[in-house]
Amino acid sequence: MFLTSITEQGATPALVKSLAFGEARLKMIAENVANADTPGYRAKQLDAAAFRSSLREALEARRGDSTAPFVVKSGSEVRTDAQGILHVTPSEKPVENVLFHDGTNVSIERQMADLAEMGLMHDLATRLLQSRMEGLRRAIRGTV
Repeated sequence: MFLTSITEQGATPALVKSLAFGEARLKMIAENVANADTPGYRAKQLDAAAFRSSLREALEARRGDSTAPFVVKSGSEVRTDAQGILHVTPSEKPVENVLFHDGTNVSIERQMADLAEMGLMHDLATRLLQSRMEGLRRAIRGTV
């Protein structure tokens, strides 16, 4: 209980949710790339902008009371269960202007750009969370 009250303060829950979303998006990108040559495969997507907006709203809702539960608003692709665990379900990417000769809509260039973006965001969230945990470790050891 005491440890939970410490780890659920500040930006930590947002970083944890960001990492969970990033992991799900990286898996989705890998699936899209793996199926790029599968005839008729339709790329999946996760709306990162909508997730960031929901994350921002959750942070704003907790601004006055950091002990309040951190709840990311559920949408069509993202939901938070009763235990606060983030569940992500990719949707099918709509066909844009290009549908390839085999019926797929996977653009390897777009997937690689998404991969680079998510890699950077995942690395940033990991480093920030690692820094927060190191601060807790120092406080526990009394070396602050």
